[in-house]
Amino acid sequence: MRNLKLVLAAGAVLCLAGCGDGGSAPASPTSSDVTAASTPVGAEEASSLTGPQKNAVRSARNYLSISGFSRDGLITQLSSEYGDGYSVADATAAVDSMDINWNENAAKSGRQYLSMTGFSCSGLVEQLSSDTGDKYTTAQAQYGALQAGAC
Repeated sequence: MRNLKLVLAAGAVLCLAGCGDGGSAPASPTSSDVTAASTPVGAEEASSLTGPQKNAVRSARNYLSISGFSRDGLITQLSSEYGDGYSVADATAAVDSMDINWNENAAKSGRQYLSMTGFSCSGLVEQLSSDTGDKYTTAQAQYGALQAGAC
């Protein structure tokens, strides 16, 4: 099974494998993609976050405006030494304070993969749910593959 990884660095999407059209990044999201991906933190929630956690929320919003992410994938991106370097605790608190539609993010990720290369339904579900892929739950991956048009 091929596992494609998209690495986000300084706001750019870099394709590491299987990018099809010369390695170009997926199309930029529309404003409706960003809105569907997340909504602002509520006033009560925001006041309970520390400074680093509030900054992690800002970083998370930026990532979600570029690409679809699973909960675990977003936490990993925020806490990775190759990402933002937040502590896992701060990244987790930030992500969990946000109202994010993970199903819609899985569909967004699925569409991004299909824009780069072909996938069977089961192949896309595996890519989206794999620990070496996007780390969506199986149910989220199935929803994403279906909405993306692979199933």
